[in-house]
Amino acid sequence: MMLWVFQQPVRIAGMDILKTVHVGSAMLSITGFVLRGAWMLQESPLLRARAARILPHVVDTVLLVSAIALALRSAQYPLVHAWLSAKVLALLAYIVLGSIALKYGRSRRVRLLSYGAALGVFLYIVGVAVTRSPVPGL
Repeated sequence: MMLWVFQQPVRIAGMDILKTVHVGSAMLSITGFVLRGAWMLQESPLLRARAARILPHVVDTVLLVSAIALALRSAQYPLVHAWLSAKVLALLAYIVLGSIALKYGRSRRVRLLSYGAALGVFLYIVGVAVTRSPVPGL
């Protein structure tokens, strides 16, 4: 049973609030990732600060919940719609690459390559979301 809140878009000034929350949290997420990546490259102690460890989880939880709500409301599901499947698989790659870049990479080179790859995957995710095609640009 779908929650009634997700059945129809809630609009304020003509904007879908749920989609705005999703896009806004995606922007906050990538901004935080870029900032933490810069700290990683500078070997800054800020990367280990409490806020830098907690806030990304809060933002990414909002991002994930809004994504699930959008999928439920629009009745578009991974494994049914190719573009959404591609987005979910790319998200998993982004998470793995981001983890290697910021935490698990054993050398600066591995962290830097993972960081660049994660940014590339993020751009792919945005392309898929905008075009609703697993191959953006075609």
